[in-house]
Formats: sequence, structure tokens, C-alpha cells
Amino acid sequence: MMRLKGLMMIGVLFFALSSCQDDEDERLRPKEYTYDFDSGMEEWIADFADYPEGEGESYDLEAEFSTLPSPLDNSEGAIKVSGTNMSDDLFMFIKKKITGLEPRTAYSVSFTVSFASDVADGMVGVGGSPGESVYIKAGATNFEPVPQVDNMGYYRMNIDKGNQSQGGNDAVVLGDFSNDTDEEIYTIKTVYNVEEVSVTADENGEAWVIVGTDSGFESTTTIYYDNIDVFFELYDSNIY
Repeated sequence: MMRLKGLMMIGVLFFALSSCQDDEDERLRPKEYTYDFDSGMEEWIADFADYPEGEGESYDLEAEFSTLPSPLDNSEGAIKVSGTNMSDDLFMFIKKKITGLEPRTAYSVSFTVSFASDVADGMVGVGGSPGESVYIKAGATNFEPVPQVDNMGYYRMNIDKGNQSQGGNDAVVLGDFSNDTDEEIYTIKTVYNVEEVSVTADENGEAWVIVGTDSGFESTTTIYYDNIDVFFELYDSNIY
């Protein structure tokens, strides 16, 4: 009887250890978040910065759930963001709160962003190219990125996104808005970050991700976000 009880205890202990190992494996496993926008904006929020307070209407600022434009597949959903850059420096972005991360834990973040553009390579425009002077950026923070009015009366981001072709501490450049063709026709282009993006999740295991266009082209840019993949990988297993 004692031998049987001993074997039962070993079995219980083995099961407990296996469960702990499974929990640890799950905690260490990278987390991937994929958004195709076919059913809506999926809780992404659009906003704008680098323009004067009260001038949103004159900048033609617009953001909405849409479908991909022709000749692309009109049955596929997208987030449409549009604005007219009158300040030589308009930032249009979408953001989302990510949950389910390990609290107070450092992550390396990878972005893959697919969007529709009808701007051919090498085009010339006011202030800069409508393609190569409009930069696609992405970043992550453990607080919500929001535009705030500065002492000059302009909306500026509360994160360091850098400026136009330069990234910042909280965002990097993924590519530009040109469609990688010589035709002015809507084409899907995919960009991703080569530079490192890092973030430490807050005490609730949450972080914010942001994707946007930083424009030096002084006219209208309209982007359709088709698909966004965000991949969080632990730097190590230490919780800070």
C-alpha cells in the first residue's frame, strides 16, 4: 500500500511539473497578431498629427473602414486614411492596444504592413515626391500614442516617431508610399521593419502599436491598409 501511495505521489508531482512546464512554454512563446480588416477596423483607431489646431477640415482629414480600390479585389476590407498635407509635415496614423503580453516584460516587435498605393515610382510633387517622400512608419509604446497641442498651436505626437525619413525612439521607417511600379494604378505593397522596435509591456501586460505615414509631400495622400501582422518576441525570460 505504501508503495502504491508513493507511485501516486510521483504521478501527481510529474503532472504538476508538466503543467508548470507547459505554462512556462506558453509564456515564452512568441505572440502574433494578424489583422486583415475584412470584417471592420478591428479596434484600430485612426488619428492625425503635425497640423494646426482647428484646421482639420482644411486638411481634408478622413479615416474610415473601406474596401480595396479597383482594380484590386473590392471584396477585401481595408482601413482608408487620407489627408492633404499643407504644413509639409503631416502624420496620419492608426493605432491599437495589444493585450495578453507578459506584464513588465521586454519584447522585440516585428511589423509586416501591406497597403494599397497608386503612386508610381519616381513621381515629382510639391515639396517632394508623392511616393518616396511619404514614409511608412511603425512603432510600439506602453502608453497610448496621442496627438497633443504644443505651444505653437500644432498637434504633435506624445511619442518620439522621428520626422519624415528619420525614425525615432518609438517608431522606425518601414519603407515609402511608392507602389514599386511605373504605373499609376493601385497595387498592394508590403513593407516590414529592418530596424529594431522594442517595448516593455505595462503592469497589465498591455502595449500600444502604431502604423502611419509621415509626409513631406505637400498634397493629398490616401492609403488603404490591407493587412497588418505584429509579432512580439521576448528578449529573454526575465520579468522586469
